[in-house]
Amino acid sequence: MNKPILDVTDKPSSSQWLSLSLQHLFAMFGATILVPYLVGLSPAIALISSGLGTIAFLIITKFQVPAYLGSSFAFIAPVIAAKATGGPGAAMVGTFLAGLVYGIVALIIKQAGYKWIMNILPPIVVGPVIIVIGLALAGTAVNMAMNNPVTNEYSLLHFSIALVTLAATIICSIYFKGMMSLIPILFGIIVGYVYALAVGVVDFTPVQEAKWLQMPDFLFPGVDYQVKITLDIVLLMVPVAIVTLSEHIGHQLVLNKVVGRNYFKEPGLHRSILGDGMATMISGLIGGPPKTTYGENIGVLAITRVYSVYVIFGAAVLATVFGFVGKITALISTIPTPVMGGVSILLFGIIASSGLRMLVDSKIDFGDKRNLVISSVILVIGIGGAFIKVSDQFQIQGMALAAIIGIVLNFVLPGREPVKEDFFEEKSNNENRVA
Repeated sequence: MNKPILDVTDKPSSSQWLSLSLQHLFAMFGATILVPYLVGLSPAIALISSGLGTIAFLIITKFQVPAYLGSSFAFIAPVIAAKATGGPGAAMVGTFLAGLVYGIVALIIKQAGYKWIMNILPPIVVGPVIIVIGLALAGTAVNMAMNNPVTNEYSLLHFSIALVTLAATIICSIYFKGMMSLIPILFGIIVGYVYALAVGVVDFTPVQEAKWLQMPDFLFPGVDYQVKITLDIVLLMVPVAIVTLSEHIGHQLVLNKVVGRNYFKEPGLHRSILGDGMATMISGLIGGPPKTTYGENIGVLAITRVYSVYVIFGAAVLATVFGFVGKITALISTIPTPVMGGVSILLFGIIASSGLRMLVDSKIDFGDKRNLVISSVILVIGIGGAFIKVSDQFQIQGMALAAIIGIVLNFVLPGREPVKEDFFEEKSNNENRVA
């Protein structure tokens, strides 16, 4: 680990603070606004909830863990399904319940340690489920890229916008260095937006009509919707926490090595998981998408060697403030659908590829029939959209069903190996070499 420019508890100078915090904001911006765009929620609320959620996370982790929380891609399909089942209110109830699961897991970890959770979520289960998250959304990305959003028919003009956006995103990701290499999504959106503007697809009317200061479209329980917890919503949303918990642990392992601390011991994995869950619950209470720690921001830490929680806090405050700036949220709303489709093609593919990477890094042997069976069943059930429906109130579908079956198969099939005592140390070293 290189010597940090600003360590975790170091406070930046007034001249540095704004620019350093903006770096973190830009790193998360593209992905965080893409999720609400896809699920039909307010991008302004996504920004505000990410800011408030990150502040809550910092408080719960005693200002020791420099992590930023943004919108979770794992919940895209479940949120869409929940909205179709019971409207936006149902999605918010499900989001809150998913965050509550984090709190329960955090409490168990505090009492029993953290080894047990890796026995439930080994790479052979989590890897294929992550692949499902990406590939199950492939059709959505392609339709957004190829079709005219007004007529929902193929349009070469709109597809060209998506291809330009995709090309710009790939070029930024592969050829750019330093900080620019960490914001390929934002860069791609900007280039695609400029091209869409040049071919006459962008409508600036919402920006012209928007006020500078504007109240976002909050969704408050008991005010904007009736709180109703159904088994259907629970089964749609709660099982996805299985995947995001594993994602959280992976991010913490990398963060341990980047900043040279053991966050599993101090402030404790239970605190970081609780912080993540609290951010998701806050988001559910105001109308935002579920939250997760962001790998993009860990990348910013690694490149800049600025680990200060004050910088993260500044980024969270900026995100919250931007959510109330009507001109900014109106500008986001003018981004053409094929621009988002272009970045989604790469982003959803990367999500799927990260699942493959987990399997490779964990040295999963697919010559072993046990591993082959578990991964095969998860992939086909998840991507194929299989579901169990006993009644309108009892239904488990898609990714949730795939994750549950994967966990069950991992426990019932012979040959399961328990997690080694030194798993976390070994994994941390491997992640450090990758980083």
